Formats: sequence, C-alpha cells, structure tokens
Amino acid sequence: MASTGRDGGATASNKQVILRDYVTGFPKGSDLIVTTTAVELRVQTESPTVLVKNLYLSCDPYMRIRMGKPDPSSPALSQPYEPGKPLLGFGVSRVIDSTHPDFEKGDLLWGFVGWEEYSVITPIPNVHNKIHHMDVPLSYYTGLLGMPGMTAYVGFYDICAPRKGEFVFVSSASGAVGQLVGQFAKLMGCHVVGSAGSKEKVDLLKNKFGFDDAFNYKEEPDLDAALKRCFPDGIDIYFENVGGKMLDAVLLNMRMNGRIAVCGMISQYNLEDPEGVHNLATVIYKRIRIQGFIVSDYFQRHSEFLDFVLPYIRERKITYVEDTVQGLENGPSALIGLFHGNNVGKQVVVVAPE
Repeated sequence: MASTGRDGGATASNKQVILRDYVTGFPKGSDLIVTTTAVELRVQTESPTVLVKNLYLSCDPYMRIRMGKPDPSSPALSQPYEPGKPLLGFGVSRVIDSTHPDFEKGDLLWGFVGWEEYSVITPIPNVHNKIHHMDVPLSYYTGLLGMPGMTAYVGFYDICAPRKGEFVFVSSASGAVGQLVGQFAKLMGCHVVGSAGSKEKVDLLKNKFGFDDAFNYKEEPDLDAALKRCFPDGIDIYFENVGGKMLDAVLLNMRMNGRIAVCGMISQYNLEDPEGVHNLATVIYKRIRIQGFIVSDYFQRHSEFLDFVLPYIRERKITYVEDTVQGLENGPSALIGLFHGNNVGKQVVVVAPE
C-alpha cells in the first residue's frame, strides 16, 4: 500500500526476508525472518540506479552456501549473505523508477535482487538483463530462461561435449537444472537416465521429460547396483548435482574417456563434515575428465542461449515444470524445502503475479 513520505514522495511497505545469523547444518525457519519496512517509490540518487518491484523470486540450492560463515578457502563461491540483511537471489522484476540509461519505467528484467517486494539495484551488465520475449511465462526467467537454464546449457554442451548415442546420467534430475539437461540430451539422441527422490518425480522424468529410465535413489540400498542395472554398458556423461555417495557410485560405472560436469553438490551443503569420495582412482584408469563450473562465467552468452532454446519451447519440444508458492512470507519454507526434496520441479516464489 502506497503512502506519502516526509519529503512528499510516495512510499510503500516493503516486505523482506532477512537472514537472522550464519547457518550451521540444515537451515530452519527460525534462521529467516519476515519483516516489513518502507521504501520510497522513486530513485533517490542521480547515479545509474533502478527501483524494481519484484514479481518472482528463484529458490536455488547455492543460496545455502551463502548462508554460511565466510570461507576464505573457497574464493570462487559468492560472498556470504550479511546477517540482518535481506537474502539475495535471482528474480524477475518490473522497473518502477530509473536513473539508468538502459532501463525505463515499465521495463521487465531478470537478475540479482533482494528477497523483498521492492529492490534498489545498480544494474550490472550480463547480471541484470532486460526481458524482450513476452510470449513465454515471465516466471521462466527464474529457471528455464534464466540462471538454471544457462547452467544446463553450458554444463551439458560445453563441459560434457556430448555425442549422439552416448549414455547420460543426471542426478537430481527433476530439479530446475536436471530436467533441462535430460531433455537436451534426448534432443542430441543420447540415452538418458535420471535419479530423483520420490515416485512422483521418477514418473515425471519418464512420462513428461522423456527420460529413457529413472530411479528413486532413496529406494536403492546399493547405488552401484542401481547404476549397473540402468547402464549395463557404462556411463559416458554424468551431470553432477548431488555429490557424496552418488558421485562415488558413478565413478565405478563411468566408461573410458567419460566426462563429468560438476554443477552442484546439494547433498553436502548442510553437512559440517562433508562425505569423502573413495573411488577417485577410477579417474586415472578410465581417463575421466571432471570439471566444475560457475554459470556466471558464461552470462555474456545469454542471448546465444535464448536463440538456442526459445524455438524448442515454442515448438513444444522442451517442457518445464515449476513448483510455485504464493507470497513472500512463504519464501523461507519453500527455500528450506529444497534441502528436504519437497519441491517438484523448479521452485519459484510468486511475490506479485502479473
């Protein structure tokens, strides 16, 4: 609701999700505070700045890393969140006011914003992007057309260097990134198997995303045996999203000259003592290439990615599943739910639907 500020300008209430303090172990609801402050509905500076109203916010596993204390041994990771301040993440927003030459009132953009109803940002090239394609759902820019989509695109095509007919395994396959990797692999003519954590998700992989097979890792007492059942001839490409015991089992089942793209390790983010990997000698004997990557290194290729993926979406050759919650106040539970496998598809918080 808008009101009038002390200088006569309009203000609005601004609901925010605040990090209470650095998190150890699995995040809890008490680690995140929902509060309300006020925001001026115009930019208060002459410098290139944009005031946006956030429409959709993205829940992503990497956000858990930023909830922890600063770790000087991990310089490649994003800087930790500041306790007492709003969380930061990717979102879709509408420009309310701007002193930036590239953004005008009414423009839509996706990029890094606060977990709040309104954010004041200084746009960064390739990090804050104007939205030009309106024939797809705006929420897709939190997933399919945003950071997760870019992650799947770069990780699969650049890092994995796939070839037709290869055998591809995707862990956390029904998530924001995994569901796309599997579909990209099928478009390449690969044989694709995914793992997920429920029967509902396994059915989704096989019946909606077109995976050749899938299994519920929670029902597999022996992951090595499960992979041998699904890949009797071995795995050429593994798209790594979980780490830990799954990575260890995959290493035993890789084929000669296999490739592993390390996108994330969600099974390890909440552990104070991360699990070790015991089968690394396989990397030598089978000449396996393992490469980690950070998608922000590739954001300058976003327009290239859109040129690639939009035709597939319009031709209905790629589909995407979102798991949405309504209202910023439900954002904390949605984010925490990622680490318990509660989401089915890309988790999105609807702040102010269009």
